[in-house]
Amino acid sequence: MAAFSARQLRQVDASPSPQAPESPDEELERLRRAAAEPAAPAVSRVVIAGVVRAIETALIVVTGVAIYFFYIVRNVGAQPGYFAVTIGVAAMAIVVFQSLHVYSAPAFRNPSRALFRIAGGWTLAFLVVFAAMFFLKLDGALSRVWMATWFLVGFGALAVGRVILAQFVSLLVSAGRLQQRAVIVGGGAIGADLLRELAKNDEAEVQMLGVFDDRSDERSPDTVEGYPKLGNVDDLVDFARSTRVDLVIFALPITAEQRILQMLRKLWVLPIDIRLAAHANRLRFRPRSYSYVGKVPVLDLFDKPIADWDIVIKQTFDRVVGALALVALSPVLAATALAIKLDSPGPVLFKQKRFGFNNELIEIYKFRSMRVDQLDPTAVKLVTRDDPRVTRVGRFIRKTSIDELPQLINVVFKGDLSLVGPRPHAVHAKAADRQYDEVVDGYFARHRVKPGITGWAQVNGWRGETDTQEKIQQRVEHDLYYIENWSILLDLYILAITPISLLKSENAY
Repeated sequence: MAAFSARQLRQVDASPSPQAPESPDEELERLRRAAAEPAAPAVSRVVIAGVVRAIETALIVVTGVAIYFFYIVRNVGAQPGYFAVTIGVAAMAIVVFQSLHVYSAPAFRNPSRALFRIAGGWTLAFLVVFAAMFFLKLDGALSRVWMATWFLVGFGALAVGRVILAQFVSLLVSAGRLQQRAVIVGGGAIGADLLRELAKNDEAEVQMLGVFDDRSDERSPDTVEGYPKLGNVDDLVDFARSTRVDLVIFALPITAEQRILQMLRKLWVLPIDIRLAAHANRLRFRPRSYSYVGKVPVLDLFDKPIADWDIVIKQTFDRVVGALALVALSPVLAATALAIKLDSPGPVLFKQKRFGFNNELIEIYKFRSMRVDQLDPTAVKLVTRDDPRVTRVGRFIRKTSIDELPQLINVVFKGDLSLVGPRPHAVHAKAADRQYDEVVDGYFARHRVKPGITGWAQVNGWRGETDTQEKIQQRVEHDLYYIENWSILLDLYILAITPISLLKSENAY
């Protein structure tokens, strides 16, 4: 079967007449176009569950404290012990709710069923309090009116919250924001069996897009269980960069080791989860060795880097610290802008296309450091020592990396850069007259996370001119180390030593 580019898949033909039934070829093409439609980013179920826990904890505490002030303080006076009881009951209730599995997507969508479990868990928490009062002979230590009122009002608040949550989750599901968009690699009998198993899942965790298969004979039909074949594994890389793909599942026998490894060498550069379906394998591992897609057991091959709460933490860190940096550095920004304007005619800022997350093109801001008539937006020719294109002010701001500071605008307002990450490279940047991806095998794996203003490679001296293959090789290896070992503490460390590393750099011109 011929491979289809993302552009071809997105082309929309004239709609057939309502009276004319679709031919098999037309239906197949329609399925392919539908699979390739752009999609909004997914919302993490892990994050939603965490937010719901926090909100319900707050609801329990707020209702308990509010009734305390309304009834206890007005009638008896301040009794600090009630605060400890409130926090204890809230913590116990959340633990019980967690054990009753009310923090899953199905429970969020079906509040009536979840509320039965919540009612049971809420009652259990209060029974524990009453039992403790009885055995510790604390009868009368807590107001029964307060306890009864809190029990009713607290449960009412939880119930209202769950109804609102169900509406919100329903909107996310209808918009496709809560499901993982997945593709199957392998269109044979194992792939068909996997699709049937996933279809039995009533939790709607996965939105299946189609099948990719390197085979082109009768073992790989154009449709598998109603899902279209979208191309081979090479096509999958382009497909995942033109539309959102969250999950790749290999429907191959675990004995096909060489075939799996060949495909992984192509796919590991993508920011997606890669799993090997284990439902049809006779070789069995311990249950804890598996994760699950719906109810289908899978083996984890690759995980998307910086996912779930890590994304929230990193994005919050970027926006908050980036905004503070913009304010703190505003005198430097203003002075630099004035110096550029006085030194040479032309605009203060320079915009350049670079590769960003998942190989998408982004436009970054820099202070202009070159003469206007010699600007090189695509970086066809790298800047070298004593480059005549660079202005006097430009030479200084490039050496000190002050020219990069306007990228804080990208971080704070556009969100396409991070404070720390692999540096975004220009579109036509080269090392020893060869494109970077031709020099380094797996070069695009550095694009599995957002690029950054500074990074692990830069603070280790690998910045500036890449006139040899070793320089870009070392830069990429440091970038991959950062991706695989990311933590917010590592980001803080890199930011802290960046000013020191700039003083030692010998490669920036």
